[in-house]
Formats: sequence, structure tokens, C-alpha cells
Amino acid sequence: MNLYHSFLKRKNKVYGLIGKSLGHSFSQRYFTNKFEQSDSRETYENFEIASIQDFPMLIAANEINGLNVTIPYKEEIIPFLDELASEAEQIGAVNTIKFEEDGRLIGHNTDAFGFHQSIKPFLRGDCHRALILGTGGASKAVAYSLEGLGIDCFFISRNPNGDREYSYTDINDHMVNTMGLIVNTTPLGTSPNVDQCPDFPFDLLSEKQHVYDLIYNPEKTKFLELAEAQGASIQNGYQMLIHQAEKAYQIWNS
Repeated sequence: MNLYHSFLKRKNKVYGLIGKSLGHSFSQRYFTNKFEQSDSRETYENFEIASIQDFPMLIAANEINGLNVTIPYKEEIIPFLDELASEAEQIGAVNTIKFEEDGRLIGHNTDAFGFHQSIKPFLRGDCHRALILGTGGASKAVAYSLEGLGIDCFFISRNPNGDREYSYTDINDHMVNTMGLIVNTTPLGTSPNVDQCPDFPFDLLSEKQHVYDLIYNPEKTKFLELAEAQGASIQNGYQMLIHQAEKAYQIWNS
């Protein structure tokens, strides 16, 4: 019996998430519940690494069948991969890694798919421009998705560098009034730091804007609370996470 169980354990599929701080991660809870409901022997683990340079040692020490990648490694992981799927290459960020049988590591991006699926029911017909707070990997996936829908994207950054990047102090009434969608892709406001919030002039918002925060914990961030108080419709990132997680699972098992 012990030998049999040992054999089964070796055959179990192990998935996981790499990041720097994963104590409040959605993925492990979601996949663990998914596997328990389907009576699957698959498991999902959190792999915290202090530096992306620890990645080769991590995969050498563990039998892993697939990984998700979260901040701050969605861009830093790319040099450690053998190949990028076309979407991940165009976006310039990876949140899903498929471990091929021949040992190759293929980078994918399911954030764009997840955002696309979650935002579709809320997009208004007159939404032609979006303002995205942040310029990291998640921001790139959001922009890729929105541009595919014909929406022009502009970015707010602490260190703007580009024609469509602006600083927080550049945000003015004219800019906000022309935006039908405001998306926060920064981690500010994530539990337990629920009192944090991007430095945004909320008094410029109105019922004209739909405000989306990729954060899902807490369910309503301070960013969303202040936007809602100005009449804007609001949405958090929970549905995006579900869609991107299911897409990742399809990729691992394709």
C-alpha cells in the first residue's frame, strides 16, 4: 500500500504560483477548491522567491507541471523561459508557464483573456478611451485587451516614459472627462494595506466613467469606494482572476 501511494504521489500533477509575497493569494485557494470538488489528486502550491534569480533552483528542486506568475516577476521571468506564446510576446509579460514534456518552458499570458472576459459586459458603446494606472505586466495585458477592442489607452506612471504616459500630477478635468474607463493595475490598496490608494483626483469622476480595480481583496478597495462616491460604476478583479485561472489550467493540460 505504501509503495502504491508513493507511486500515485509521484504521478500527481503539481501546479503553483511564484511571487514575492503570496500570503493573500487567490490562486492557491481557487485551485485547491477546484481540485477538491473534482476529487482530483492535483495540487497547487505557493512558491515565494525573494528574487527571480532563484527561479532555476526552484524548478530544479520541485517536480512542477505548470506555474502562474504574479508581481513582481511577470516581466522578469521572460529571460528564464525557452519560448513565448504569441500573445505573451506581444504583451511583453507572462503570468502562466507551461512545462513541456521535453523540458522546455513556454510563457503564456492569460491576464489579457481574463480581463477581456470580465470587462465585456460593462463596456459602454461610447467608451473609446481608457486611462490605465500603472505600467507593469498587468497594465500591459489590460492595454493589449482594450486595444483589441478598439479602445485607445493612456497610462499614468510615477515615472512616465513615452508618448501616452503621464504622471499623476498631469491628471486634469479634460483628461478624465474624455475617458470612459479608468483601470487601476497597481497593487495599492491590496489587503492588508487597505488604507492605501493611488493618488487620483476622484472629484473629477462622474457617472460617465466605469472604474475597474484589478485588486480583488478587499472586495471594494478604497479606490473603488471613492470612485463610487462620485457616481462612477465600479468593478473589481475577481472575475478576471477566475477567467485567467481557468485559461491557465487549459494551457497546462492542452
